Amino acid sequence: MKLLHIDSSARAISISRRLTAQFVEAWKRNHPGGDVIYRDLATTTIPAVTDDWAATFADPATLTPVQKAYLSISDELTAELQAADTIVIGSPMYNYSISAPLKAWLDQIVRMGKTFAIGAGAPFGLLGDKKTMVITTRGGVYGPDSPTAALDFQEPYLRAILGFIGVSDLTFLHVERQLKPEAEIEFAAAAAQINELAK
Repeated sequence: MKLLHIDSSARAISISRRLTAQFVEAWKRNHPGGDVIYRDLATTTIPAVTDDWAATFADPATLTPVQKAYLSISDELTAELQAADTIVIGSPMYNYSISAPLKAWLDQIVRMGKTFAIGAGAPFGLLGDKKTMVITTRGGVYGPDSPTAALDFQEPYLRAILGFIGVSDLTFLHVERQLKPEAEIEFAAAAAQINELAK
C-alpha cells in the first residue's frame, strides 16, 4: 500500500499541514507495512503551462531533450499519483478557492494518456482506484446551508477536476471557522474524524 501525502499551504506552520500529518500517522498505524510519498507543493518548483505543454500530446519517442526537460516535473508528479493507492491532500481556502501551488500541481497531473484518455469522442479518467481524502481549512463557513455557500469555489473545482481524471472515491473534510472563537472546537472534531477516516 502506498499513500501520497500532499501539502499545499504556503505557510510552513498551518492547520492543513497539522491535519494531513495526523492523517498520515493514523494511516501508518492501520498500514504498518505501507509506504508514504510526501510532496510539499509550496517548496516544489512547478513550471507554468506554456506552449511547450503541447509536447504532452506528442509521441514520447519524438520528444526533444528540451521538451523532456520541460515535462520532467510533470512526469515525476504524475508517477507519484499513479503509484499511490490512497491520497491525502491538504487544501487551505485562499480567496474562496485553492492555493496557487495546488492549482499548479493539478495543471501538471491532468495528462492525456496518463491520468485521462479519450474514448468514443469523450474524455474519461484513468485513476478510478484511488481513495482520496481532501482536508480543507477555512476561516469562515461555506456549507450548503450557509449564507456564503455560493463563494465556495474550492470543493466544486476540486471535485470536478479530480473526477475528470477518474478519482471517484473522494471524501472532503471541511475544517471551518478557523478565524472564529470556535476554531479549536472545530479542529478537535476534525482530528477525531481523521482517525476514523484514515483506513
